[in-house]
This record gives sequence, structure tokens and C-alpha cells, in this order.
Amino acid sequence: MPSIHDFATWEPLLRLVQASNAERLAEPGGYVTGQIRHGSWSVPVRRPHPLPGRAAQVEDMQDEFDAVERVQRALTADGADKVSFMMETAPDGKTVLHLFDAGPAVEPGFGSPYLGALILVEGAVPEPWRRLPEPVPGAVPGPSADPALLERTLRERIPDAVGATEAEIAETEARLGVVLPDELKALYRVTRARWEDWGDDYEAADRVLDAVGCELFALDGLYIADAESRPCPWEFAATDAVITSLDTAVQGLVGSPGWIVFGDNGGGDRVAVDLTPGPRGHTGQIIMLDHEQNIGAALLADSLTDMVVNCRTDWHSGRSWDQPPVVARVNLRSLDSVEAAAHPDLEVLGIGVWEGEPLSLAPVVGLPRLRTLSAYPGTLADPLEIAELTGLEYLDLGPEEWRVLLDAGAVPRSLSAAAIEVQGDRHPLPIVALANELLALWDRPRITRTVLEGHLDTAQP
Repeated sequence: MPSIHDFATWEPLLRLVQASNAERLAEPGGYVTGQIRHGSWSVPVRRPHPLPGRAAQVEDMQDEFDAVERVQRALTADGADKVSFMMETAPDGKTVLHLFDAGPAVEPGFGSPYLGALILVEGAVPEPWRRLPEPVPGAVPGPSADPALLERTLRERIPDAVGATEAEIAETEARLGVVLPDELKALYRVTRARWEDWGDDYEAADRVLDAVGCELFALDGLYIADAESRPCPWEFAATDAVITSLDTAVQGLVGSPGWIVFGDNGGGDRVAVDLTPGPRGHTGQIIMLDHEQNIGAALLADSLTDMVVNCRTDWHSGRSWDQPPVVARVNLRSLDSVEAAAHPDLEVLGIGVWEGEPLSLAPVVGLPRLRTLSAYPGTLADPLEIAELTGLEYLDLGPEEWRVLLDAGAVPRSLSAAAIEVQGDRHPLPIVALANELLALWDRPRITRTVLEGHLDTAQP
């Protein structure tokens, strides 16, 4: 098998890239970048336009597919997950290929040079992913909860279903480390939702779906929707927050040890029993976890009995991207000053596109909960003010702002992760070097670069 570090492995793809970017590569300092992963890629290859009246066909892009697959096979042979590259053409006609291995301390990113957040502390996760449910003294099951009624209703709807044994239920409880609520036990005593029980009767699954109101998981498919079950890159996770108001039925968590997922609505949204309700909720209520959101869940029914008997299907996530005063955005369309964002509850401050004078961070110095700061390049009057924000765990800045902090020895040591905000066409090598400086401060694995050189025979197909 070819190696990812053999120039020959890349030749078919490089010929396509060169043909698509001849003018750019011929410019002094010209370069192009790309990334290849197992099952996906982003390469600067111009695809042919389909013939009028005909959709694009696989064969129209077969050369690209074959060239990328060649690299993907080399990734597999080398035991690698992905590779980012930069291609240059040297004055003597050589093609210079830079291969970047981000290593275990860098999350995947988008855009050149494909660097996501730098994980400065091994295993660190953002604060919302560390948040556990708040106790709600006095929480009780909803008045509609009735395991006996639930079981009778299901047996009437699916009389031929095969139910789970007490031993199978006990095995599931041991696996999950939690006692299943009575309603959930009643449900699985009627049907264990295993495909092998249905044999060739493909309509049996539809009958169970209609009877229960969701795509029911088999017992061995039940899982706890804790925070770890909803992974999210730092660059997004650090800018969100857990918010649970006193009038809500569901706690606004990433996940909970009391969320037992037992089904799906058919669109990727998970249906779960909630044993850790919010202040206005009930123990054992049914919630929906929106697959398009990283935090929170929506109330579907007061109980499993309510959901099944009354055929509850309406729900709304209720999450809002705008969550002041905990999360504040200062930019052309949101808040108009850092002063307006300052609040004792502020956790996340984002400074976006800004046309006025650069902003001072003085109004947020000393705020007890501020943990995330992201600032669009050029928006800060004095980056050294960041040194006074002693509780930061995540910092996202432009290269120039990071340079100021590094040169002054003022990078906050409280950080668990960081990101470099790259806007416009920036050469990848200085960005990679800057990232490695930050990683070195925490003695984390660096991004490595391998340089390959060769001549492309453009006469080859």
C-alpha cells in the first residue's frame, strides 16, 4: 500500500489541482490548500459543468474521485484519520507539497489551514458539558402517570407483541446503572421491540410505532443521554451556556444521568424519560432531544402514559440563540458596546464584526462567571486587557492579538482551549507556527509538517 508521505501517492490529485489553479500557483508566493478525511474531502479542483439538460454524473468527476481515493487508501495504510495539505509551485518547476498532521491536541476545523480549537488541557471539556442537574426537591411523577393504564392500552393496540422478561429488564438496569421507572418497565413488558421477534412481518414495526408514538428502541438500545453523548467541538460548545429558569419544566442541560433515551421520532430527535426535571416539571416526564441543538430538551408529555394514551406529538425546543445576560454578542446587529454586555451573570462574550473604534474590555474585568471570550480580529483596543480576565477557559482571537499576548507573556494560564480566528486569505504556515507556540506553553503535542517535492508530469492523464 502507498504511504501518505510518498509524493507518488499525491501525483494524480496534484495534477488536477494544478490544472484548476494554474494562475494562482504561478503567482509569487501562490499556494492552494485542502483536506482529505475518510469519507469526505475538500480539495481545490474545478469540476466540469454538466451538459445542458443533464445533471452531474459520477463519471464527470471520476478523475477527482479516483485521485482522492488513492490518498484515502494511503491514510488507511498509515493508520491516519485525516491530512491537510498546502501545494506550492517552486520557481524551478518543482511542486512542493506540505502535509500537516494536527495531532491529538487540535480539533478539526474549517478553512485554511483547517485548524479547530487547540486543546490545551488534555481531556478538558467546556463548562456546559461539565454541568450536572440541579436538585429539585419535591419533584414527583405527573398526575397522568399510570403504569397499569399504559400497559392495558398497549396490549389492546399490539396484542401479538413479544414482551421483555423481568430478567431482560434487570439486565438493562445493570448495564445502565439506573433503575428503570415503572412506566418504562410497563412499556417493555408489552413489547421488547426486537426485529427478530417480527420475522418477515415488516408491518409489525409500524404497528409498534403507531401504538407507542415513536420508533421504539430495543432494550439493548436504551442509553443515558449524558453530556458525553452529545459531543460538540470547543469552538461551538464554549460559546453556549446552560440556562434553567424557575418556570421551566426541563433543565437546560447538555445531558443528564437521568435522561433515559428509549426512542426516536424518525427524524433523528431522541425521545427520553426525564428523571431530573426542571422546577416546573415532573419526574418521569417525556422529553425530546433536538438533534440540531447541543443543549437542552423540550417537553413532549407529562408522563409516558400521557404520551401513549393521548398520542402527544407536539413539541418545541424553546432554545434561543440570543441568551442575555449569560451569553452576549457585541456586533453590528446585536449589542452596541461592551458596557451593554457587562452583567454579573455573563459567561460568554462574543465580539463580532465592528465598524466603530476598537473596544475596551474594562467593563467586563472582574465579572465572576466570564469564561469565554471571542473577538473578531481588530476589534480590541488593547489585547493586553485580556490578562485581567482571570477566569477564562476559552479564548478565540485573531493572529495579531495572539501575537501581542505571546510577546508579552500574557496568555491567560486559566485557559483549557483556544482558537485562532483566521479571516481572509492568510498563509497557513504562520498560522500553524502560532498554534504551535500556544501548544508549547502547555507542553501539548505540536502540529507536524512534512514537505514533499517532485515534478508533475502533466502529460499523464
